[in-house]
Amino acid sequence: QEQLVESGGGLVQPGGSLRLSCVASGFSFSTSWMYWVRQAPGKGLEWISTIYPNGVTTYYGDFVKGRFNISRDNAKNILYLQMNSLKPEDTALYYCARDPYGTTRGQGTQVTVSS
Repeated sequence: QEQLVESGGGLVQPGGSLRLSCVASGFSFSTSWMYWVRQAPGKGLEWISTIYPNGVTTYYGDFVKGRFNISRDNAKNILYLQMNSLKPEDTALYYCARDPYGTTRGQGTQVTVSS
């Protein structure tokens, strides 16, 4: 059974950093494209980033603007999202997913950016 379990969220001040992790199981992680998506309060799911199986090719939403970095450890089946220079508008529930629409995603980890 496929499973994605996110962690690493929390409350952080504007300008701060967080590193999210997602442990994957039940499918071939090392050969899968992986994604981070988020959902802010009262809004729909928003694609953040994509990483190819090789871990080299990555894509980001325009709003990221060099602040976030997606990476993966195929030996450990873990997906990461390093988030820097966080803004209040980054407050959302963050999910790792197997597709850019978040159709197959974990339970999410809450990120709150507030002073």
